[in-house]
Amino acid sequence: MKIKVLLIIAVLVTLFACEKGPGEGGQATIGGTVIIEDYNFDFTILRDTYPAQEYDVYLIYGDDDYYGDRIKTSYDGYFEFPYLREGDYTIFVYSKDKTLDYNTTSRKIPIIREVSITSKKQKLIVDDMYVVK
Repeated sequence: MKIKVLLIIAVLVTLFACEKGPGEGGQATIGGTVIIEDYNFDFTILRDTYPAQEYDVYLIYGDDDYYGDRIKTSYDGYFEFPYLREGDYTIFVYSKDKTLDYNTTSRKIPIIREVSITSKKQKLIVDDMYVVK
């Protein structure tokens, strides 16, 4: 009988002692908008800005080395990562690097937003993310 009680206590301690970090399984969300800046070939004239439709947005949980989730923006450039737990997150998209010579613009740079979810049902909206086309 004592072994069963000790086993139950050990299981309960293990379940309640483990603090869950950033990741899926919560009720919080992180959202935002991606906007395209459409430049001419040598980045001297901004021709237009418009919502980035079907654009990849990445999410890193905590201090992971690799992204844990990827979604695409909607028709209006909006994205949302639902069902997140409390913790730190990094959201990023890729953009052309307009500081380079236009002949070498195949290089992409990340546009990054770092946020922290501090309450269970929090809904965070990050600053607009502008990407160069």
